[in-house]
Amino acid sequence: MEDLYYSDYIELDKILNSQHPKSFESLEKGNDEMLFIIIHQVYELWFKQIIFELDLARHIFIQDGINDNSDDMSKVVHKLKRIGKILELINQQVSVLETMTALDFLEFRNFLLPASGFQSKQFRLIEAKLGLKMEQRYKTQYYKHTRRGSLSERDLDEVNQAESESTLKELIIKWLERMPYLDEAYWREYKQVTESDSSARHKFWMDYRNAYQNSLSKSEAGRLQEFDKVFFKEGRGDVPPAALRAALFITLYRNLPIFHLPFELLNTLSEIDELLSNWRYRHFMMVRRMIGLRVGTGGTSGAGYLEGTLSQHYAFREITEVATFLIERSKRPVLPNALKEKVSFNL
Repeated sequence: MEDLYYSDYIELDKILNSQHPKSFESLEKGNDEMLFIIIHQVYELWFKQIIFELDLARHIFIQDGINDNSDDMSKVVHKLKRIGKILELINQQVSVLETMTALDFLEFRNFLLPASGFQSKQFRLIEAKLGLKMEQRYKTQYYKHTRRGSLSERDLDEVNQAESESTLKELIIKWLERMPYLDEAYWREYKQVTESDSSARHKFWMDYRNAYQNSLSKSEAGRLQEFDKVFFKEGRGDVPPAALRAALFITLYRNLPIFHLPFELLNTLSEIDELLSNWRYRHFMMVRRMIGLRVGTGGTSGAGYLEGTLSQHYAFREITEVATFLIERSKRPVLPNALKEKVSFNL
């Protein structure tokens, strides 16, 4: 077998010869279009890696159960944390692009028309695979057609296919709904504090609801009604009550050994949402500085569109907002011994 050479292995020639500016041909006439191209090529390479990691995580969660005695959960957490690190790096790359001024950009902007970052199929795939629904998007009319400046028909078909598959969010919801730790077998010795009523709620949740009510200030009294709605009636967004109860339970008792990784998983999902939001914010601010209120090259409302996505495009908002319903650590109901033994490592 012939020796493998570095540049051949990573196909460096293809990468280094894939920058073809439209606004100049000779180096002495060059401008910031070269920077603009390279930054966006690097974005797309990182997007490809994010999709790769997402698909590996989704493949693990597609199983009917996650084996606590295997490395399934640690693999998923590791993959999602890697995605977080990539998103941190992508945010830092904006600083390099920001070295380009508005006048620098205008030197080549019209050569781009109607190409636009809105046409990034891979970024759309990331959002779809995470679980951002079409009805949750800002200016939904921009998305589901192949107008000038939007996705090609082939790319749109691929995004539609991704949206029809199980998203990471849907798989996480199913996993949360399978959580077994409120089975009556673990709670026989539990000493209930709140008086029983005619509801069918688990005795733990009756006690927790009472503790949450006691934690509210007068100005927050309406939160109790919201608590009932979120955890027992309607859920929130597309996350049903059972999944939200499990997310809250994991968050409350995250220091118990068996909940360490599940809590890391939920926390990392919130971090991914936050990092994507940070990237959208930096993109919005940069675009506003570069083109002001002009329309985007792809025909969107430019900075206005980006500002709308910043406030609306979150895949895991409901999981993050579970923090609304936390109480002081010292006020949590004391778990029965049978359950504590189940969720602890007993050597």
